[in-house]
Amino acid sequence: MRPRWGTWLLHAALLLGAAAALAPMVWMVSASLMPTGEASAYPPRLFPRTVTFSHYADLFTRLELGRYLLNSALIATVVTAVSLAINSMAGYAFAKLRFGGRERVWRLLMMGLVIPVQVSMLPLFLLMKQLGLVNTYWGVIIPSLASIFGIFLIRQYAVSVPDELLDAARIDGAGEVRILRSIVVPIVRAPMAALALFIFMANWDSHLWPLLVASDDAHRTLPVGLAAMQANNLGASGVPTMMAAAVLALLPTLVLFLALQRRFVEGITMTAGIR
Repeated sequence: MRPRWGTWLLHAALLLGAAAALAPMVWMVSASLMPTGEASAYPPRLFPRTVTFSHYADLFTRLELGRYLLNSALIATVVTAVSLAINSMAGYAFAKLRFGGRERVWRLLMMGLVIPVQVSMLPLFLLMKQLGLVNTYWGVIIPSLASIFGIFLIRQYAVSVPDELLDAARIDGAGEVRILRSIVVPIVRAPMAALALFIFMANWDSHLWPLLVASDDAHRTLPVGLAAMQANNLGASGVPTMMAAAVLALLPTLVLFLALQRRFVEGITMTAGIR
């Protein structure tokens, strides 16, 4: 009986923790469906008395949320696709190719891994300004096309690929690009799926850099647009609208996580061959 009681207590604690974590999101969805003023009532209501979708309509007809969604989707998708290609090539090169200065460059990259991103924003902004990329999509995209963490992650998994397998492919006449595409990528597809989710979420949720380099209304991303909407919708009337915007901002990352869930968990938990 003791193990059974312990299991029940453990499950009860896990259920309470899950309920505490999900309660804010449940209220967020519920508040987005409440009529104006009901979301700010005291005591707060968990479910709406009357369901309305007018706040979602206002986001696209009055507040131009559609533009911000498209901007974020474009930037996050392009960065994720290109960054995966660049990070996989660089990670494979540091793991399996021999070239002069490889270890020195790798040590420099590892030093850069511990430098806060905010430290490099000012020189990076000045560089984007000199290139004429301020208030453009490319000004937001280019600095994110490669990441030290992404190169590090792919490199740590690529070292587990047997050298004999790569040598056999070279003997058969395969080039390095073909080896990467046909041998290495299928082996490291689980960590690449996890990396894709990390990259997409980081760029979808990024606020500070898009605010600095693309602050005009035509190139605003969703987080920047939500901050501007919050400043313009203070008070009780703005709560359901902001909750509706938060729901729409959550959906793409939630859908992507559900689609890549198995690969994501596999990539996070797989540690064999890492050194």
